[in-house]
Amino acid sequence: MFAQLSAAPITFLILLVNFLIGIYTFQMDPSLISRMSLKPTRVQQNGEYYRLLTGGFVHAGWAHLAFNLITLYFFGPVLEWSLGTFGYVILYFGSGILANGVAYYIHRKEENYSAVGASGAIAGVVCAFALFNPTSSIYLFAVVPMPAWLFAVAFIGFSIYAMTRSFDGQMGRIAHDAHLGGAVGGILLTIALRPDVVRMFFQHLGL
Repeated sequence: MFAQLSAAPITFLILLVNFLIGIYTFQMDPSLISRMSLKPTRVQQNGEYYRLLTGGFVHAGWAHLAFNLITLYFFGPVLEWSLGTFGYVILYFGSGILANGVAYYIHRKEENYSAVGASGAIAGVVCAFALFNPTSSIYLFAVVPMPAWLFAVAFIGFSIYAMTRSFDGQMGRIAHDAHLGGAVGGILLTIALRPDVVRMFFQHLGL
């Protein structure tokens, strides 16, 4: 574990910051979640644009935080090695901001809407991983293996479907729109940073 993270210092730093903020908010100051979360009306009315970034550093609970950090641990280092430090920073934070940007636009008129979590940024990381390693296995629900490219397609497709259901109030409080924004943003940013990834993607698939 530590050997992998020692070669991926940005991933380690992101994991550490998220973990420390999690400890602080859950144990000492839960109000930090409200002060940092994405609240579109606060962005729109008060110019609190920092929330497009800080919303990705607070989480709803330990399970939410743990799931995101474990996912980033497995996929982040690979992308950091593939894109380099600068490219990886652009990918991670760009995906997170784009994810929250989509959520902001869709929910900009909802006074009580609030979103937290790094899952938008991590969706971008996972989909970028699928571009570099389309035939690698990703385990759905940690049980069902599928090629990374299929996982990415299924993830985007489900996010679109879940968004339409969410508008009818049928898919709970998960920010599927942010997941979609982060996933698509991660793909586009990766192609912009490494245009050769498209050729590599099709080569891996034998096309």
